[in-house]
Amino acid sequence: MILHTEVNGEGEPIVFLHTGLQTGNNDFVKQREVLQKSRKVIVPDLRGHGKSVSVDFSNYFEDAAEDLKETIDHLHIDKIHLVGCSLGGLVGLIFAKKYPSKIFSLTLSGITADRPSDWKEMHSQEVQFQKELLENDEVTSQLDLMHESDWKEFIYMARDEDWYPFDYTSDLDNISAPILYMVGEGNKAEVASASRYQRKHNNLHVCVIPFASHLVHEQKPDMYTDVLVEFLSEIQNKN
Repeated sequence: MILHTEVNGEGEPIVFLHTGLQTGNNDFVKQREVLQKSRKVIVPDLRGHGKSVSVDFSNYFEDAAEDLKETIDHLHIDKIHLVGCSLGGLVGLIFAKKYPSKIFSLTLSGITADRPSDWKEMHSQEVQFQKELLENDEVTSQLDLMHESDWKEFIYMARDEDWYPFDYTSDLDNISAPILYMVGEGNKAEVASASRYQRKHNNLHVCVIPFASHLVHEQKPDMYTDVLVEFLSEIQNKN
């Protein structure tokens, strides 16, 4: 499916993929504001989010990567810089693995390479958090306004203990483009993932940002943006 997408600016295209239950328009705000001054900034709503209506969550990550492929083809764009966090990082990683020739660079945050030893406990805590979210009328009303699909289906998908695509995140194989992996120091699993990825991949750059955790682009937006801009500049200088 072709995703609802907003495009701003001119220049080499960069795509931002939002986190779960967000939309293209309300995530990566600081980063888009800076980069659209010099690049074409593309922000889709992922499948089942915002105005990208979907009722099929059965093969979510692979389908979402195909949605992105269809969308950039529809926009007549051959190659992109791709930035994603959490849900967007997972979709971006799968897209880059499936279509490496379409990537100038890949910037990831909020993903974990391996299933943590305490994954069952972590998952149980997340399910409890989601249950409380569904009982919060103020939050659910806001999410109803943000999303044209039934956003609850996304939460139900994540109730399966095996929902996370560790078979994709375990390595960054098949991606020859430069990769930037940014993590907040507060998320130990993601910091460990940075070390694992760096040992295995020569095209990877790692940045661990202090006083941040999973959503590092929101928690430290200026620092994240500065590193991203520097990464893109280094790539441009080498080409």
